[in-house]
Amino acid sequence: MEHIAALLLIIGCSADLKQCAELPSPVTVFETAEECQDILPQSLHAFQTKRPRVFATCVPVDPAMEEEDAELLWDVTPQGHLIASVEAVPPKVMVKASPEQPVIRK
Repeated sequence: MEHIAALLLIIGCSADLKQCAELPSPVTVFETAEECQDILPQSLHAFQTKRPRVFATCVPVDPAMEEEDAELLWDVTPQGHLIASVEAVPPKVMVKASPEQPVIRK
């Protein structure tokens, strides 16, 4: 079974950093962080002409999260720094109401 150790994240932004979006990477998952770091410079270079500002980073993934639902969270700060992480999504709790006790959701 293949373990994912890192994700390559490429983000393209407007010049003022007010509009940013993920850009498609030719390879997105890597078994080692080193493999991701090796391809990062050429991947970043390939997108330099696609958007006014382009950022890329290798986001570490904890192999223990392999069986969990997870989401990739990222933000570009006003100073032009890309911050990214992979976070576990908390499991949804199912609540079953009894006929005598209705469920009230806020």
